[in-house]
Amino acid sequence: MDASQTNATLNVFLVEDAGAVRQRIADALSAIPRVAVVGEAEDAPSALDGILATGADVAVVDLRLIDSSGIDVISGLSRERPEVVKLVLTNHSGPAFREACETAGADFFFDKTSEFDAACRTIEVLVQTRAARRAP
Repeated sequence: MDASQTNATLNVFLVEDAGAVRQRIADALSAIPRVAVVGEAEDAPSALDGILATGADVAVVDLRLIDSSGIDVISGLSRERPEVVKLVLTNHSGPAFREACETAGADFFFDKTSEFDAACRTIEVLVQTRAARRAP
């Protein structure tokens, strides 16, 4: 892979407590050209450490995590690395959850059950946008 391809790659970090679901998301995102899943975590502290260590461009975050909340991840990233795109993908999609995520700094919010394909399409658009910005 040459440098221009590397720069066009969108690095994604997954934050999801359920291993099987995390694998499904990783498989779907890895099938998108120029997307690399660079790390995974199942709790907020590991997620924040991993996202910062990997230099991820996007964090795909569930709200229910082991001993923590995805809102903690979103809030932490909003303070530490606001440029990271925070995409919530959760089964907890009621208005109160959406509002809490927006307040914490989420960029996108999707219901895992009914909007999974829309979340993947959003990642595709982010890849295309990144590639267009880097084109000579």
